[in-house]
Amino acid sequence: MKYKKTVYQALATISQFGINMLVPIFLCSFVGIFLDKKLGTSYFMIIFFFAGALAGLRNVFLLARKIYEDEEGRSPYGRKRRKNGK
Repeated sequence: MKYKKTVYQALATISQFGINMLVPIFLCSFVGIFLDKKLGTSYFMIIFFFAGALAGLRNVFLLARKIYEDEEGRSPYGRKRRKNGK
């Protein structure tokens, strides 16, 4: 039974990575498209797409860092995180 639990946890983690990357990209792209239509421009979508990609990368990085820390708050790189999460 423990095997099934770890498989489901792995699938949930993989899904979280995808969602954390794609949602900011789509939201920012739609905001950029809306602004381009409203203002009659053609460059806001590109700017907001890259802003969404950067936000998604940051989300994935924070999630990965959180996963690889052990229970005591130590990262695999030897630094201990502060209690406020930084």
